[in-house]
Amino acid sequence: MSQKLIECVPNFSEGVNLDIIKQITNEVESVEGVRLLNVDPGKATNRTVVTFVGEPEKVIQAAFLAIKKAGELIDMSKQKGEHPRMGATDVCPLIPISNISMEETAEYARQLAKRVGKELQIPVYLYEQAQPNKSRSNLSVIRAGEYEGFFKKIKLPEWAPDFGPAENDVKRGATVIGARDFLVAYNVNLNTTSTRRANAIAFDVREAGRTVNDEHGKPKNVPGTLKSVKAIGWYIEEYGIAQISMNLTNIEVTPVHKAFDEVCDKAHARGIRVTGSELVGLIPLKAMLDAGKYFLRKQKRSVGVSEKELIRIAIKSMGLGELGPFIPEERIIEYLLKDKTASKLVSMSLAEFADETASESPAPGGGSISAYVGSLGASLAGMVANLSSHKKGWDDRWEEFSNWAEKAQVYKDELIRLVDLDTTAFNRIMESFGLPKSTPEEKTARDKAIQDATRYAIEVPFKVMQVALNSMEVIKAMVEMGNPNSVTDAGVAALCARTAVLGAFMNVKINASSYKDKDFVTDIIAKGNAIEQKAIALEAEVIELVNGKIGL
Repeated sequence: MSQKLIECVPNFSEGVNLDIIKQITNEVESVEGVRLLNVDPGKATNRTVVTFVGEPEKVIQAAFLAIKKAGELIDMSKQKGEHPRMGATDVCPLIPISNISMEETAEYARQLAKRVGKELQIPVYLYEQAQPNKSRSNLSVIRAGEYEGFFKKIKLPEWAPDFGPAENDVKRGATVIGARDFLVAYNVNLNTTSTRRANAIAFDVREAGRTVNDEHGKPKNVPGTLKSVKAIGWYIEEYGIAQISMNLTNIEVTPVHKAFDEVCDKAHARGIRVTGSELVGLIPLKAMLDAGKYFLRKQKRSVGVSEKELIRIAIKSMGLGELGPFIPEERIIEYLLKDKTASKLVSMSLAEFADETASESPAPGGGSISAYVGSLGASLAGMVANLSSHKKGWDDRWEEFSNWAEKAQVYKDELIRLVDLDTTAFNRIMESFGLPKSTPEEKTARDKAIQDATRYAIEVPFKVMQVALNSMEVIKAMVEMGNPNSVTDAGVAALCARTAVLGAFMNVKINASSYKDKDFVTDIIAKGNAIEQKAIALEAEVIELVNGKIGL
């Protein structure tokens, strides 16, 4: 992904009327090149969080149209809801996603704010990284007083808007536009209806904590236990429960699983039980994988399991499906951005993959098959590691084998990815041969495209060789120290890894034969020969160990 990408997550003060929400999101989808990822309405909060992504200029256009439409359809003089709010478009943050800095993103936020203020005549406040005045960069400080209080607040000199009129719009209110890091909006469900008790827990955990009087009766701040967390308690009539509503502003500092567990502990101390949780909007894949590993480690179980299983464990452990189904493909940002054509082969069933390979099409060919065979070898190594981690009587060694299983999963996932990449590399060569060659310029461009595609078709199978060889470290370790009942599984893994290396090297060599950079070819063939010899030697060593343990 080489283009610049930013994400926009506007919050609109309407969560009940789905027709209004659809009209707003239609404006987003009307901009070519912008991808609408998620629409998350909340009835009790009367608020909808919309997420879309694209190149900066297109995202800015989509955001402007959505803000304009929201102002036409939402009447703030009649709007009520549990969530704090100050305008029809309450807040509109931009988040850098790919190949763009925070400084650039902040400048785009200022461009959007200026346009909204000038063309729509809506009061606009900048926040977070887009706001140069740090005394008014915090969203909660800006929004204090909410819609009802802004008719007076906006008249104060220190609260003049950054753009637009210094007059709170009766129908549309005011809006806040800025740039920030990725934020996870996350609610934890409680078995109580008390907002006061929910707030007490929120104050226990949020970074800002609470204000109390010291022994002299003077106010002092007692910080909460979680850094980079904002939180309040509220009652959600729609569900009949109170929640801790949190914004996790830096999930590297306080990840979702840590926030969940801390709320569980603080709730328990107050005689309250957590029953589940709710994600608002989207979440990065890493956050879900980290959560799955965290809860498996608490159980002293191997974390070297599939991505799908880690996500399942995270959902179950945090009760993310309590209030409604949690569908990973609709809530994890990487899954929504994934190019489905890039995993065409690995998405097939085993029978479909075999049929496609056996068809008259030249791809998938030996390179993709080599990568897939290598992934099976790594999978078998991971299986032995997981069986060893959970073997009765080996409880004190679970973490050691978990680490081996985790390594095997990394190799397996990379080799799976290379299955489709090898076919993509072949298709690139075919496409480059099909380029026009009528003029000298076209011939030069075609020749360059062929050479670029050929180099890529060399590098992909060479990567297969490297990863398959590396997986043999896990394979050998599982033969030597793993569950003895699975020693032959590790032996088969070695056969697969060696096949992957030798098969991929054939593809390296045949593509290298037509590549014009002979220094590159000489170097990569030498490296390939070394990898091939290591794989052959390791396979022989593993097979000897396996046969020795079988004893026949």
